[in-house]
Amino acid sequence: MEFRLIDRIRERTAQGREDVKLGIGDDAALVAPPAGQEIAIAIDTMVEGVHFPRGTAPADLGWKSLAVNLSDLAAMGASPAWALLALTLPSASSEGIEQFIDGFAEGFAQLAQPHRLALIGGDTTRGTLTVSVAVHGFVPPGQALARGGARSGDVVLVTGTLGDAAAGLQLLQRGARVDEGDGRAAFLIERLHRPTPRLAAGLALRGRATACIDISDGLVADLGHVCAASGLGAEIDAPLLPRSSMLLGAFDEAAARDFALSGGDDYELCFTVPAARVADVQTDLARLGCGATRIGRMVDTPGVRVRDEHGRWLEITRHGWDHFAP
Repeated sequence: MEFRLIDRIRERTAQGREDVKLGIGDDAALVAPPAGQEIAIAIDTMVEGVHFPRGTAPADLGWKSLAVNLSDLAAMGASPAWALLALTLPSASSEGIEQFIDGFAEGFAQLAQPHRLALIGGDTTRGTLTVSVAVHGFVPPGQALARGGARSGDVVLVTGTLGDAAAGLQLLQRGARVDEGDGRAAFLIERLHRPTPRLAAGLALRGRATACIDISDGLVADLGHVCAASGLGAEIDAPLLPRSSMLLGAFDEAAARDFALSGGDDYELCFTVPAARVADVQTDLARLGCGATRIGRMVDTPGVRVRDEHGRWLEITRHGWDHFAP
């Protein structure tokens, strides 16, 4: 059974790359990194009921399990190459497991193939539905983006829009369906299930951004990591936060702001750029289709503070996702 599942995954995710010398089907994969490149490696684990709602469509889960890892490569300014996949599957009929695998592999492949990412190995086992993906990418020496390079006075920017995924999750928890209403629920839930890793933006930020991180746990939490690594703080202007018309149409201003600040799961990039480079960076990322919105600046005072439309500092009661919070 296990080897039949592996064959089904291999058939649906096949991607030829000259640097893969031996892929799925042996005790280990053999790869040949290109000369003059450093390898960026990231891994994420997703557990049903913790990182994705029970009942998530297998194809959506396949897409998202890869997307969250590609987003990490994007935040490093790396281009993707290879992936490893470990699947823990609950007990079910052979037919049920095979249907799940087919859907999962289809969603995974839909995102992997445009980026020429090859699945080169992994593992399957039985237990609570859990997906672990490790990705490997390339970046020229000295050009990787990191969290610790921001400087006081740098401008803080984000790609895309914030808060959509968290709003989609809340709608699901309320029992919303993607086929009801005026399309707002469908849009927000789609943003939750199928985030877009900003790989092209990450490449464009090489040599320009002083620090970068992807927004997985929430803007305040993740920008806080940049602040800690850089030994600085940040001041954010809440009215500047980019939010979609679908989010603003489905929720009031206060809720939309909270989603954008603390919701997480959007997998947009948050990065810092010297003020003199902001206009050029915004122009280039606009050409890529994701845009970049200026939301604040880096300062010497530690911590992340958020200012409202009246210039008053907001009390942030929820900073973002914490895996080990009670």
